[in-house]
Amino acid sequence: MATPHFSSALPVPAVSPAYPMAKPGYGKRTAPDQQPRTRDDFALLPTRERYVAGFVDHLPDGAEMSVKQLAKQLPLYGQQAVSTSLKALSVAGHLRRVRCCVGAGDETRWVFRTFWSRTARDNEWWNTYLATKNATRTAAPTTTPEAPASPDLAALAEPSAPTAVPHQRTPAPDAEPAPPTQPTREATPSPAYLTLARLGRNDHRLALSADDCTTLEPLATQWLDRGVTTDYLTNALTAGLPTQVDSPIGLIRRRLIDKLPPQLPTTTASTPADTLTPTRRLLVECTDCGRPGPPEALPDGLCRPCHQTHTTGSNTTSPDATQIAAVKTHMANLRTLLKPV
Repeated sequence: MATPHFSSALPVPAVSPAYPMAKPGYGKRTAPDQQPRTRDDFALLPTRERYVAGFVDHLPDGAEMSVKQLAKQLPLYGQQAVSTSLKALSVAGHLRRVRCCVGAGDETRWVFRTFWSRTARDNEWWNTYLATKNATRTAAPTTTPEAPASPDLAALAEPSAPTAVPHQRTPAPDAEPAPPTQPTREATPSPAYLTLARLGRNDHRLALSADDCTTLEPLATQWLDRGVTTDYLTNALTAGLPTQVDSPIGLIRRRLIDKLPPQLPTTTASTPADTLTPTRRLLVECTDCGRPGPPEALPDGLCRPCHQTHTTGSNTTSPDATQIAAVKTHMANLRTLLKPV
């Protein structure tokens, strides 16, 4: 028996050289381990999905993948038809829309990517692949700081250190090191000392002398060591002052001791950061409504409401026997009421 040959009913349009590329980090991303491109690719898909899939497959990595941009290049279909086709391709296992967090510290940002596979993949393959991408992204920040520590740089730094240090120390006079230590301490006081010294400028009732600030500095340092800011410390010392303050140093000492904030454990701050980064680094986005979630919660690249609508939408349009009988009864009652007497 001859095997039927499926061919595309519509010719796939060529990708224009002027097709816009997405911003760096966004756009199309090709999945690995795909089969070579053949004439029978996407043969089992409907005509419209086959047409859209053939065009997307020829796009380069980093190309713009928005529905609006794809509809501009596909004149046979509008944005709604392209959006429906992308949803069908997601269910067929050819694409997944993903948002991932890149960067470090305060410079993190979310980027949106569309992973594309010419070879149809099941949910298990996509979940494993996206989990691998997630693991590599969380491991990348830890490996980058170790890169500069190469043996060549270490070998170059060792001979220069001992030769430069003795030459800088030998010409230094013996009588000069003592004076610089005193101005450096006075020019760079601690944040706790500065906070206490500024209290009198904010409120004259809390004016402290230099000796008073030096005496209270260890107590104020305990506050800052427990993670509070200088503004928080200032507000705690100046809130609710009496009308007249006879002893500013006594009042501030009492408040520093009585209102000392609790000590928070340092392990709780680092442990959740290590455990939560994998879940926040990569999220799958519903191809239909854009709702984000982990790969396991979006089978076929769709959230559960959209997936349920996709699977049961065809059955909700046809009325059942009960609805037909109710309509017939209602029409019979209307005929009885409208019958002329």
